[in-house]
Amino acid sequence: MREIVLDTETTGLDPLRGDRLVEIGCVEILNRMPTGQSYHVYINPERDMPAEAFAVHGLSAEFLSTKPLFHEVVDAFLEFIGDAPLVIHNASFDIGFINAELDRIKRAAIPRERLVDTLLLARRKHPGVSNRLDDLCSRYAIDNSHRTKHGALLDAELLAEVYVDLVGARQSRLLLASEAQEIRVNAAGDAPRRQRLVPLAPRTSDAEREAHRAFIATLGDKAIWNEYLVAPAAASDG
Repeated sequence: MREIVLDTETTGLDPLRGDRLVEIGCVEILNRMPTGQSYHVYINPERDMPAEAFAVHGLSAEFLSTKPLFHEVVDAFLEFIGDAPLVIHNASFDIGFINAELDRIKRAAIPRERLVDTLLLARRKHPGVSNRLDDLCSRYAIDNSHRTKHGALLDAELLAEVYVDLVGARQSRLLLASEAQEIRVNAAGDAPRRQRLVPLAPRTSDAEREAHRAFIATLGDKAIWNEYLVAPAAASDG
């Protein structure tokens, strides 16, 4: 299943009061594994940058003034996310800003049914404690030491790792890895196959195996099947 982990940065907290989107970062995951594909863009908000917002993400109005407007990047953004579920931390905040930008240019809103809110998942799994992204990174031993300021793509990458732990996908893969050993059939390297740790018990009786040996003996000394016969053990000298 394809999912998109998404994060945004903005000029403030309320798109209904004139705050705008300034950055979008997306990371693609397939069957709960990051694929390495991502989407990232800075957006010109066509307004000033409040000091409180600048302190969070460090994106100045001067820096953003040379970046594209939302209507210039919307098609690439929508193409990247496709119809995949959107994994977002505190999803109502980010989707509120995205849908406000879509509404400004008369484009259809992204339905909330597509959202997977990792903040709600974390609160159910870890009730009564803080579940900010930094707290979850610490809880799951995910290195976020390079996160000195908020950044949409960096936060999406960290959230993708957190999400894998939140839904238990990492533990499932580790369990499968401990139960299976990789077998390469030839030098080209076929796909790994699982091998039983304890072989199945033989399903043929001694009488059936003896009858098979007797049949092979009728085929002559040059029959290829002789190469697969196990020589009987030598008698002990005592």
